[in-house]
Amino acid sequence: METKYLPFDIRLWQSAVGMFLRSNNRKKDGKDHRYFSIVENHRLASSKTVQRTVLYLGEINDQQQAAWRKTLSVFDEEQQEYANLSLFPDDREIPADAVDSLQVKVSGLELRRPRVFGSC
Repeated sequence: METKYLPFDIRLWQSAVGMFLRSNNRKKDGKDHRYFSIVENHRLASSKTVQRTVLYLGEINDQQQAAWRKTLSVFDEEQQEYANLSLFPDDREIPADAVDSLQVKVSGLELRRPRVFGSC
Protein backbone atom coordinates (compact mmCIF):
# COMPACT_ATOMS: atom_id res chain seq x y z
CA MET A 1 0.00 0.00 0.00
CA GLU A 2 1.39 3.40 -0.96
CA THR A 3 1.67 6.04 1.76
CA LYS A 4 0.62 9.54 0.81
CA TYR A 5 1.73 12.53 2.84
CA LEU A 6 -0.38 15.61 3.27
CA PRO A 7 1.33 18.89 2.38
CA PHE A 8 1.89 20.69 5.67
CA ASP A 9 4.40 23.38 6.50
CA ILE A 10 5.61 23.08 10.13
CA ARG A 11 6.58 26.76 10.11
CA LEU A 12 2.90 27.60 10.34
CA TRP A 13 2.86 26.51 14.01
CA GLN A 14 6.02 28.28 15.17
CA SER A 15 4.81 31.81 15.85
CA ALA A 16 2.96 33.55 18.69
CA VAL A 17 1.82 30.87 21.13
CA GLY A 18 -0.19 31.94 24.20
CA MET A 19 -2.43 30.32 26.83
CA PHE A 20 -5.44 31.63 28.70
CA LEU A 21 -8.32 30.55 30.91
CA ARG A 22 -11.65 30.25 29.06
CA SER A 23 -15.05 30.04 30.73
CA ASN A 24 -18.18 28.55 29.18
CA ASN A 25 -21.60 29.34 30.67
CA ARG A 26 -24.47 26.87 30.55
CA LYS A 27 -27.97 26.75 31.99
CA LYS A 28 -28.78 23.39 33.53
CA ASP A 29 -31.82 22.58 35.68
CA GLY A 30 -32.67 26.29 35.83
CA LYS A 31 -29.25 27.21 37.28
CA ASP A 32 -26.25 28.88 35.68
CA HIS A 33 -23.13 26.71 35.58
CA ARG A 34 -19.67 27.91 34.55
CA TYR A 35 -17.06 25.50 33.21
CA PHE A 36 -13.39 26.36 32.72
CA SER A 37 -10.63 25.13 30.43
CA ILE A 38 -7.09 26.21 29.60
CA VAL A 39 -6.80 27.11 25.92
CA GLU A 40 -3.69 27.55 23.79
CA ASN A 41 -3.51 30.11 20.96
CA HIS A 42 -1.41 29.63 17.82
CA ARG A 43 -1.05 32.44 15.31
CA LEU A 44 -0.39 31.02 11.87
CA ALA A 45 1.83 32.59 9.23
CA SER A 46 -1.37 33.58 7.39
CA SER A 47 -2.35 35.77 10.43
CA LYS A 48 -5.13 33.31 11.30
CA THR A 49 -5.46 32.31 14.97
CA VAL A 50 -6.16 28.69 15.91
CA GLN A 51 -7.21 27.63 19.43
CA ARG A 52 -6.79 24.24 21.11
CA THR A 53 -8.08 23.11 24.51
CA VAL A 54 -5.09 21.97 26.56
CA LEU A 55 -6.79 21.14 29.86
CA TYR A 56 -10.44 20.89 30.89
CA LEU A 57 -10.85 22.07 34.49
CA GLY A 58 -14.59 21.53 34.86
CA GLU A 59 -16.93 23.58 36.99
CA ILE A 60 -15.41 26.09 39.37
CA ASN A 61 -17.70 28.03 41.67
CA ASP A 62 -17.55 31.84 42.01
CA GLN A 63 -15.55 31.78 45.27
CA GLN A 64 -12.89 29.50 43.75
CA GLN A 65 -12.71 31.64 40.62
CA ALA A 66 -12.29 34.86 42.64
CA ALA A 67 -9.54 33.26 44.74
CA TRP A 68 -7.72 32.02 41.61
CA ARG A 69 -7.87 35.41 39.92
CA LYS A 70 -6.76 37.24 43.07
CA THR A 71 -3.86 34.85 43.61
CA LEU A 72 -2.73 34.66 40.00
CA SER A 73 -2.82 38.35 39.13
CA VAL A 74 -0.99 40.59 41.62
CA PHE A 75 -0.51 44.34 41.24
CA ASP A 76 3.09 45.50 41.79
CA GLU A 77 2.86 49.00 43.28
CA GLU A 78 6.51 49.88 42.54
CA GLN A 79 6.28 48.93 38.86
CA GLN A 80 2.64 50.10 38.58
CA GLU A 81 1.66 46.96 36.67
CA TYR A 82 0.07 43.55 37.18
CA ALA A 83 2.24 40.45 37.47
CA ASN A 84 1.24 36.79 37.30
CA LEU A 85 2.51 34.69 40.19
CA SER A 86 2.51 30.98 40.92
CA LEU A 87 -0.14 29.65 43.29
CA PHE A 88 2.27 27.35 45.11
CA PRO A 89 5.94 28.13 44.33
CA ASP A 90 8.56 25.35 44.63
CA ASP A 91 10.31 27.01 47.59
CA ARG A 92 7.39 26.74 50.03
CA GLU A 93 4.92 24.15 51.24
CA ILE A 94 1.24 24.04 50.41
CA PRO A 95 -0.70 26.20 52.91
CA ALA A 96 -2.49 24.25 55.65
CA ASP A 97 -5.84 25.84 54.78
CA ALA A 98 -5.63 24.70 51.13
CA VAL A 99 -8.14 21.84 51.14
CA ASP A 100 -7.74 19.05 48.54
CA SER A 101 -4.57 20.59 47.09
CA LEU A 102 -1.39 19.15 45.70
CA GLN A 103 1.88 20.53 44.39
CA VAL A 104 2.71 19.85 40.73
CA LYS A 105 6.01 20.52 39.00
CA VAL A 106 4.83 21.45 35.51
CA SER A 107 8.25 20.91 33.93
CA GLY A 108 8.07 17.28 35.08
CA LEU A 109 4.74 16.53 33.39
CA GLU A 110 4.69 14.18 30.44
CA LEU A 111 1.94 13.68 27.87
CA ARG A 112 1.14 10.04 27.10
CA ARG A 113 -1.43 8.68 24.66
CA PRO A 114 -3.05 12.06 23.84
CA ARG A 115 -6.55 11.88 22.41
CA VAL A 116 -8.79 14.25 20.56
CA PHE A 117 -11.78 15.38 22.63
CA GLY A 118 -14.75 13.16 21.86
CA SER A 119 -12.61 10.17 20.84
CA CYS A 120 -12.93 6.88 22.67
